[in-house]
Amino acid sequence: MNNTGVIYGINGPVVYLKGNTGFKMHEMVYVGPEKLVGEVINLTKDTTTVQVYEETSGLRPGETAQATGDAISVTLGPGILTNIFDGIERPLNEIAARSGKYITRGVSVDALNTEKKWSTHITVKPGDTIFGGAIIAEVQETPAILHKSMVPPNVSGVVKSVAEDGDYTITDTIVTLTGKDGQDIPLKLAQKWPIRMPRPTAEREPGNRPLVTGQRILDTMFPIAKGGTAAIPGGFGTGKTMTQHQIAKWSDADIIIYIGCGERGNEMTQVLEEFSELVDPKTGNPLMDRTALIANTSNMPVAAREASIYTGVTLAEYYRDMGYDVAIMADSTSRWAEALRELSGRLEEMPAEEGFPAYLASRLAVFYERAGLMKNLNGTEGSVSMIGAVSPQGGDFSEPVTQNTKRFVRCFWGLDKSLAYARHFPAIHWLTSYSEYIGDLASWYNENVDEHFVEYRSRILAILNQESSLMEIVKLIGSDVLPDDQKLTLEIARVIRLGFLQQNAFHAEDTCVPLKKQFLMMDIILYLQERAKELVVKGMPMSVLKESNIFDRIVSIKYDVANNELEKFKEYRQAIDEFYQQVLEKNG
Repeated sequence: MNNTGVIYGINGPVVYLKGNTGFKMHEMVYVGPEKLVGEVINLTKDTTTVQVYEETSGLRPGETAQATGDAISVTLGPGILTNIFDGIERPLNEIAARSGKYITRGVSVDALNTEKKWSTHITVKPGDTIFGGAIIAEVQETPAILHKSMVPPNVSGVVKSVAEDGDYTITDTIVTLTGKDGQDIPLKLAQKWPIRMPRPTAEREPGNRPLVTGQRILDTMFPIAKGGTAAIPGGFGTGKTMTQHQIAKWSDADIIIYIGCGERGNEMTQVLEEFSELVDPKTGNPLMDRTALIANTSNMPVAAREASIYTGVTLAEYYRDMGYDVAIMADSTSRWAEALRELSGRLEEMPAEEGFPAYLASRLAVFYERAGLMKNLNGTEGSVSMIGAVSPQGGDFSEPVTQNTKRFVRCFWGLDKSLAYARHFPAIHWLTSYSEYIGDLASWYNENVDEHFVEYRSRILAILNQESSLMEIVKLIGSDVLPDDQKLTLEIARVIRLGFLQQNAFHAEDTCVPLKKQFLMMDIILYLQERAKELVVKGMPMSVLKESNIFDRIVSIKYDVANNELEKFKEYRQAIDEFYQQVLEKNG
């Protein structure tokens, strides 16, 4: 029999129950006559505290809350992809069909469609001994993704009977196991898993392959490994969401989980509309075929916002267990931290820096630690890569959410408002950003792109750092007094900034660039620098060198050389040699 408790106090989304209710920590409960979904977050022998994931207007003391016996869990099975959920995995399309445009409270809907029949191929036979994570059935969930239904991680036994291949719903029993105690265990296409508990794996492996995004400043300058963690901090309008969109569209992850956590409603609408129209460059099918969206807008209840990132990462871990590479876009963890702060204030906990709870750092750590490249229980290999946007107020990177996030991520893509206002996108600043994955990925770049890749990257960064130092002098006394070799450094840095780091998301050739082209672009820029430096050493002034249009020609390579016409780079090398000869002949 389920336990019940009586409400004696309500403070926004926080509800207090009197007496020893017998509830368990993190148990899911139904609150009030409308059965609002809630979760137990604090227990004493006299009181039980519940956070409610829906609007609590109209609740009264004296009404009851009923325990369900389970933790807040998500349903994992075919039908997750192409769907749009709220923060606790309720499908918004289904809710809209029942209650109209405005979501009513207490709507009880199944997370996944329980009536749809899936064409199922059973992969086990009677007599097989199977353990947690073993694949028991395969379903073509979308044209792009083969869904592999697995034994829940904590279940094992001998297969007693299996269903024939055919069409089944997610609630039909397809395999029956005999457990160690002799009891029959029915297995279905779907399973449940608590959102706050990471799904177990066999072992964590080092991240030694990059998540290739097609964005030059990310792939070349500040790469993230598959199974890695990255933060994109930036003020309003600097391009956090657009950068995440580009990664979602073009990265070589198999599956995208996009968590809109406390974002503006119109922004989420734009995401939904864009993703439904986008064509997946890998398959030619709609991008939504390998995407799941969790929409938790800023006007939805804050408690559900707090749960949304755990829901998203649990879905990601499920697909990782099948052997897929999953990328999570969390937009934004600042709004999630604000939800923590609001709930903490309602619970009258002692505030820490800027009012955030003292456990902010540990909660961020728990979230980011669920990323990784893993060897799964079934022997496959999969990864969860996390890219979290951070929205520091006023673009101040010294505030607690940004600083604590920096402690737990190994890749930091710092957005700069001065670049954004100058229309330089992506507005990731090369002096404030860093990636700790370069050492881990160096051997991969050597084998799969070119042995000089990491060396060229270091040389490009060195030029940009020299430019920063020289610009301090230029601001004081102007550029005319600089020697020609330093003027050349400034000009090459301009070519790097405009021709390499700046990227046009709306240009067919420039929106996504393969790594080989990225390397050849670096190669041409550095070759131009070498030849121009030889001329400067021979006494040629920069004013003479700039009479040629060679610098601007190299800048426009990103548009002029198609991604499948890389042999054209030889022509640019010849053009640089011709420029060298012309300057020598003219001024020799």
